[in-house]
Amino acid sequence: RDRLELIFVDSYTPNEKFEIAKKYLIPQEMKKHCLKKTETNITDGALRKIIDEYTKEAGVRNLRKIISKLMRKIAKELLGGKNKISITLKNLEQYLEKGYGGIEQVSKEKNKVGVVNGLAWTAVGGDLLKIEAIKIKGKGALTLTGSLGDVMKESARIALSNVRVMIDEGKLSTPKNNEKEPYYKQFDIHIHFPAGATPKDGPSAGIAVVTVLSSILSQRKVRYDIAMTGEVSLVGDVLPIGGLKEKLIAAYKAKIKTVLIPQKNYDRDLDDVPDEVKEGLEIIPVKRVEEVIKYSLL
Repeated sequence: RDRLELIFVDSYTPNEKFEIAKKYLIPQEMKKHCLKKTETNITDGALRKIIDEYTKEAGVRNLRKIISKLMRKIAKELLGGKNKISITLKNLEQYLEKGYGGIEQVSKEKNKVGVVNGLAWTAVGGDLLKIEAIKIKGKGALTLTGSLGDVMKESARIALSNVRVMIDEGKLSTPKNNEKEPYYKQFDIHIHFPAGATPKDGPSAGIAVVTVLSSILSQRKVRYDIAMTGEVSLVGDVLPIGGLKEKLIAAYKAKIKTVLIPQKNYDRDLDDVPDEVKEGLEIIPVKRVEEVIKYSLL
């Protein structure tokens, strides 16, 4: 590797995939299957649905396979006597099985206590990562589930220490109680990262865990339309992360309105993010966990 120059190819945005499919993949597959423009057509709406709900990839390889599959089915029907076949939103599922559903959109959700939108990087692009927490009468123990690696577990413990410090210093208020010991010592906390079968690791969910813990201990709701990514240090600083472009694309697909990112990523990495994503999101840089709480909790 030290004798080579490495070239990293970023993932495509949904609009880039759409243009690639329309200008190149569909014409190439039509030619390969001996189909003419007068015989078949894939509407823009159907093509966007294929991209969003039938493929989960950084590139367009699976998209080409699905278009090829459509062309074979169309060719078979034309041989059966039909003159022209249009693939639309209404009849798409007649030609393809149901898709995996794509990135879950948050537009129909509500503000909740103990649920926050994190952002994750995966080999096939970014993804929205829900993080959930509950508190149970106990003595301050922390339980973590969701197939987590060591770094992620350590990050969650650091997040809990940050929240306890904020409560002790009066920066985060908790419900009134008559107990002599701090509020957080009266409860055991369980944090879960859904999609439990998928291994997860890395420190970039740090500020999201701070938010979800602050929410359950203060009984304040988290904004449903906000997502965040950032490592948190033991003294409450927000540290930079990797995979920003893919994470912001995932937030854009999920119809998120506001994204919190580390200040250093904001200063150095936004040039790599497509303009359509930057225009569709309110991107707020943060340096401290107190800023995260201010923006994310109601």
